[in-house]
Amino acid sequence: MIKWVSNTLQKSDCAGLALMEPDVVKRIREFHRSFPQYAPTPLVSLDRLAESLGIGGIYLKDESYRFGLNSFKALGCTFAIASYIAQVLGKSVWELDYSSLPAAASELGEFTFYAATDGNHGRAVAWAARELGQRAVVYMNKGCSEVRLRHILNEGAEASISELNYDDTIRFVRGLASASPNSEIIQDTAWEGYEDIPGWIMQGYAVMALEACEQLEQVGVVPTHVSLQAGVGAFAGSAQAFVSNFYGDMVPKSFVVEPHVADCYYRSALRGDGEVVNVGGEMRTIMAGLACGEPSPVSWDIMKSKSDYFASIDDADAARAMRVLGAPLEGDTRVISGESGASGMGFLLGLLTNDDLADLRADAGVGKDSHFLVFSTEGDTDPQNYRDIVWNGKFGIQY
Repeated sequence: MIKWVSNTLQKSDCAGLALMEPDVVKRIREFHRSFPQYAPTPLVSLDRLAESLGIGGIYLKDESYRFGLNSFKALGCTFAIASYIAQVLGKSVWELDYSSLPAAASELGEFTFYAATDGNHGRAVAWAARELGQRAVVYMNKGCSEVRLRHILNEGAEASISELNYDDTIRFVRGLASASPNSEIIQDTAWEGYEDIPGWIMQGYAVMALEACEQLEQVGVVPTHVSLQAGVGAFAGSAQAFVSNFYGDMVPKSFVVEPHVADCYYRSALRGDGEVVNVGGEMRTIMAGLACGEPSPVSWDIMKSKSDYFASIDDADAARAMRVLGAPLEGDTRVISGESGASGMGFLLGLLTNDDLADLRADAGVGKDSHFLVFSTEGDTDPQNYRDIVWNGKFGIQY
């Protein structure tokens, strides 16, 4: 069952919008272009699927190709780490690029970057630290995949799985980083006194939205709707802010999507007064990358100001999207989308096929001329789990 609520708060501007101005994000893209691993990821047009569902188009951004890491996360941590190094050294981040970063990082001396993760973010931090000749220490939350742990270890980091949920793992790592000399935590959620690094990460993520919007321009499409999955909300807030800036008066209707057991944005919107509602407990879901119970304040400020709808989906919705994308209609491109990466498409499939969502379709103006932008934010980051879901119909929750 998909639950939804419309955003009843008055739409307004907010501080986070300025972080994702197109001119700023284009400059960040130039930073990323200095990396030999950088290339724009594909925007796949699923024409046959859209036709079968009775809408004008579905355009899916496939992040499984990003930096060879099978997810979008390196866009954020590379720019954040560069910005942090520049700040410490009293430089401008625009003075740094792939070739000059290692020398700049060496000026910090022996340094440690800490991170809490379900897998993808930690792997990206470990990769970036290794590229800079620095140390990374990564803790994963309870229930995370051993395969994803090995990916992080293979990047040269110290890493282990804790007995805590995601939000408590962040608090644990915060304590380690604050007690360790020559160290910093690289995290995409904010708290009081820790806003710069999450903001830089979100700016890095916005390059993905910039690529998608420009790719849509190349084929003459202005999207009418966009589906954005949320964990702590850094990706969703980043993309929401960017598309709001990019499209102005023609901004697409947006849906923020979360798993039932970790739907803190949905519950916050349902409350309706602008205050956040946190979710606790183990949050068991196949959408491990979205199993976050506490909204990032920076992201919530953006989404409560700009997003149109908040939705809460079941594991079965994400699993269905993984299968649909992995076995497409003839003529459509196959997409390997992981459990969290497929969640935005899982919501879209439910929206277009479930009779009990007719009111939402009507309210959001969904019809034959609708064009949806969707992001698949990861590939099969745990290949065995992917096969268990797609081949065997299992949910593969690892506890």
